[in-house]
Amino acid sequence: MQKIQKLFVVFVLLFTSGFLLAQGAREDSSTQQIPKQQVKQVLAAHTQTYIPYGYIDEKGQSDGFEIAVLRAVDSLLPQYSFTFIGTSDDDLLIGIETGKYALGTKGAWVTEERKQKFLFPKHNIGASIIGLTYRNSDSQSIKDIDSFAKYSGKLVPIAPQSAQYAVIQAYNEEHPNQPIKLVPSESFIINDAYAWVLEGRYDAFLEIALSFQNNVLKEGAPYHNLASKLAYVPYRAIPTWPLFNKGQVALAEAYDQAIEQLQQDGTIARLSEQYFGEDIFRYIQE
Repeated sequence: MQKIQKLFVVFVLLFTSGFLLAQGAREDSSTQQIPKQQVKQVLAAHTQTYIPYGYIDEKGQSDGFEIAVLRAVDSLLPQYSFTFIGTSDDDLLIGIETGKYALGTKGAWVTEERKQKFLFPKHNIGASIIGLTYRNSDSQSIKDIDSFAKYSGKLVPIAPQSAQYAVIQAYNEEHPNQPIKLVPSESFIINDAYAWVLEGRYDAFLEIALSFQNNVLKEGAPYHNLASKLAYVPYRAIPTWPLFNKGQVALAEAYDQAIEQLQQDGTIARLSEQYFGEDIFRYIQE
């Protein structure tokens, strides 16, 4: 009888311990998993054809460097669930401003006008490399922006409200003894810029590296016939940013925290190599 009582006591203790362990496991799990009804749905808009930043692939899926970074951000934020929507530039910008979308990406640069309409986080998401398109025959004289300034500094006019204009302004402030000739122009078409350089009216055109690749270097590009006549040298990278709706302060802060982690663990550098074939961030000048 005494033996049976001892066995009963042991059984009760084991049962109680198991129950407490299970209960503790459920409590630990509940602190890590957010109830589905509390997860906030985030509509993230992006461009459809801006390869490799954001586009719709051949399977109809959202892809691109900025999309991949946002997916990595999403994986670190259990309180949010991102849905990616490819759309037009106009719908993206209007949609973010009106709250249709919580945020959007389009390889966007900071401008004063955009600061009035959108919330910018602390950390950029990517970068856009800009450089000089010039005559291939001048390759011995033009090696970088400094040698171009020394050679002539005759640059195709730039829209004064653009980030490129500000880049050259900053360069001239840093190099007052050898400035680049900065002429404002409201608009021109890219074909004009290439023609003006080739005919000697100007000696270089400040252009996004991706634009030069897509317009000149690629097989079947609209100006591929100029590939042997034009050359390109990168200068620096302008940071690109996700645009947040003004009311999405908490989301933008969560994004910043996630970006810091992704920078530290090498995820963003790896994605840059995957989509651009190089670390685009090394061209950013602080």
